[in-house]
Amino acid sequence: MWIGTVYGSPRDERSKSAPPLPPPSNADVGRSEVPRPAAIIGVLGALVLVVIDSAIANVALPTIGRALAVSPAQSVLIVTAYQLGLVVALLPSAALGESHGYRRVFVAGIMLFTSASVLCALSPSLPVLVVARFVQGLGGSAIMWLSIALLRQVVPQTRLGAAIGWHALTIALSSAAGPTIGAFILSALSWPWLFAVNLPIGATVLLLSRALPHSAGSGQRLDAISASLNAFVFGTFVFGAELLPSRPSLAAALLLGTAFGLTALIRREIPRQTPLIPIDLLRAPSFRTSIIASVWCFTGQTAGFIALPFYLQHGLDQSALTTGLLITPWPLTVAATAPIAGRLADRIPGAWITVAGCTALATGLAGIALWPHAGHPAVLVPFIMLCGFGFGLFQVSNNRNMFLTAPPHRSGAAGGIQGTARLFGQTVGAVIVTLLFTLISAERAPQVGLLIGDVLTLMAGMISARRLALRSHLTH
Repeated sequence: MWIGTVYGSPRDERSKSAPPLPPPSNADVGRSEVPRPAAIIGVLGALVLVVIDSAIANVALPTIGRALAVSPAQSVLIVTAYQLGLVVALLPSAALGESHGYRRVFVAGIMLFTSASVLCALSPSLPVLVVARFVQGLGGSAIMWLSIALLRQVVPQTRLGAAIGWHALTIALSSAAGPTIGAFILSALSWPWLFAVNLPIGATVLLLSRALPHSAGSGQRLDAISASLNAFVFGTFVFGAELLPSRPSLAAALLLGTAFGLTALIRREIPRQTPLIPIDLLRAPSFRTSIIASVWCFTGQTAGFIALPFYLQHGLDQSALTTGLLITPWPLTVAATAPIAGRLADRIPGAWITVAGCTALATGLAGIALWPHAGHPAVLVPFIMLCGFGFGLFQVSNNRNMFLTAPPHRSGAAGGIQGTARLFGQTVGAVIVTLLFTLISAERAPQVGLLIGDVLTLMAGMISARRLALRSHLTH
């Protein structure tokens, strides 16, 4: 019933010209049409664990650096190692989930993340802490990128949009709360407690994960060579992007290595029925369109979000406190919009919602950059909220389309490529703003960054509109 509903509905926007996909595996057996509250809470609770930990560590870098007697530049490795672990394990985690069952790999990720948190709390030096954070990232990757695949198993298809809305709401609220929680812990306790608090949360989530459905998986082994190529590709890309503004020659060499590694990985994976890079899913026009739109939108959103505080402080001469208060409505509006967008996506064609979301985000970015700022900068708040509203609409609806376009037994791969699109867009958006500061004056760079984000977001909307054409083609 479930599988027939997913594939029989015209609202999944799959193209009839897409090549046939492999039949469902044992991972699809036993799916319930009734939501399982404990399972849903367990998945979202694990997501909170990963997202809050990342936000807490970011705000604590100066404190940890002083405690370990390292420079600020060295302390940034604590964040870089975690992000690298997330990225390197992204596609392999998805593949392992499909091979061994989503629940098994998800639970293993929770256990690895929680165990690494103990090592973080006990770390006597920066090198040990960096290694522990990298391991944390590996565990966090399995949690982040398999979470929607598991939600798809525990909610009916008619509630998938709402479930993705809960997912986005959890990430937004956790990201917003993380710095405050970190500051509160540091005001009363030493920095190791930032990681020690993960232990009771991890134990609780592990108990709740017992409610997740069991699935056997396909049993296909993860190819070690492909996994190594994947790690090389993402590793060179992350470090190349970070070094591009300061050491362009070395960065160019690393990014060239990324291109060669990616080419070799794609050529190796093309003949496979379930490749590490989900080439089989990318052959479906609707899925491919959603991925491309996601890259453009995350690039534009990140460029605008990073440029905004510089614009407020350098261009409008606002204090750090005022800047923080003015920016806060953005993530809060994303959080408020996500559940609404989920319910809308379950009722009306998602392409309309994604186009509307991109339009709202682009309008907000343009308004911030071009509005005549006579008087108090609070006049920007409606535009800032419009950015959050638009991004919330786009993200939920676009992700829903990705997962409905993919067969249930390839939900892990869909989550992996969705995460890849997100991280790639975020990295490129950050690099764009960094390059602007090296090429033009610090006074002009933030405004230009906002306008570039506006253009990129409009491009995402135009790409999303292609899904309307695909839907019209299917209807006729």
